[in-house]
Amino acid sequence: MTMIEHEVAAKLPQIRGPLSAAVVDTLAGGRRDDFDLDAVIGADPFGEDLQLALHVCYELHYQGFAEVDADWEWDASLLAFRAALERVFLDALRQAVPGGDDVDGLLDELLVEPVDGNGVSHFLRDEGEWWHVEEFFAHRSIYHLKEADPHAWVIPRLRGRAKAALVAVEFDEFGGGRAEQAHSRLFADLLTAAGLSDGYLAYLDHAPADTLATVNMMSLFGLHRSLRGALVGHFASAEITTAPAARRMDEALRRLGGAAECRYFYTEHIEADAVHEQVLRHDVIGDLLEREPGLAADVAFGIQATDLLEARLTKHLLDAWSAGESSLLRPLRPLP
Repeated sequence: MTMIEHEVAAKLPQIRGPLSAAVVDTLAGGRRDDFDLDAVIGADPFGEDLQLALHVCYELHYQGFAEVDADWEWDASLLAFRAALERVFLDALRQAVPGGDDVDGLLDELLVEPVDGNGVSHFLRDEGEWWHVEEFFAHRSIYHLKEADPHAWVIPRLRGRAKAALVAVEFDEFGGGRAEQAHSRLFADLLTAAGLSDGYLAYLDHAPADTLATVNMMSLFGLHRSLRGALVGHFASAEITTAPAARRMDEALRRLGGAAECRYFYTEHIEADAVHEQVLRHDVIGDLLEREPGLAADVAFGIQATDLLEARLTKHLLDAWSAGESSLLRPLRPLP
């Protein structure tokens, strides 16, 4: 008989301001009071407070939190507050990207690897130390321990070849029917091999707003049918850019003597995502836009928003590391 590990739900995080306090304190106390929607007006759309508040709201649709009633997922007052947070975030994303509907042009740009790349994986490959790698793992754990879950929301919103092809990609993401090969499980194995906690959302209190925003964007797009095109654009963008970055991460881990389990997570993505990018571009996006050509601008928006938030996170990490500082709100351990 196979032993089943009983997962322990994440604890509610520490608040970062009045918006996150309104959500966290309400869930912790279990009281159903009206939220002050006016409090959201003027909030920093990319700031710590709004991004944490939004992340906690979204998490109720995933694994939830310890000692928080599951019925909060559909509480009308909390959903109204979440909608107000979403409007601020979505408006800021739309204003920060160039827009347009040239999907093919944007995808072509993603396929071009700059000769003098200076992203996080380049840094880790060429000069990063192990503590940089540990911090990177902690940042990415917020998504990778729920990898592909946000994208599953779009499945019932698609039809025909687009739906079938996206499900095929998701099937690979979830391990092809083998729980031990699900990408979220592989990342948990990576964390364990690196000497870090593999607990779901174990590093939520460490993760800054720029990290949370990349995950919140996926949930925002996935949970709204009106943003199905943006979710598909985001998914394609992520799959196209993952394989080259994963190759560099494997090289970084080889250089630093990382465990085989750490490297396996990335080598698995090198091959898988090279195939996925073609499926998403031609079978998912191609069929979706053939059926609904009016969604081209939304697909383009999803690609651009992904690039924007990943660029913000990259800048945050590299600025902190170049200054010899931790990129986390709370360092994992004293810095060398």
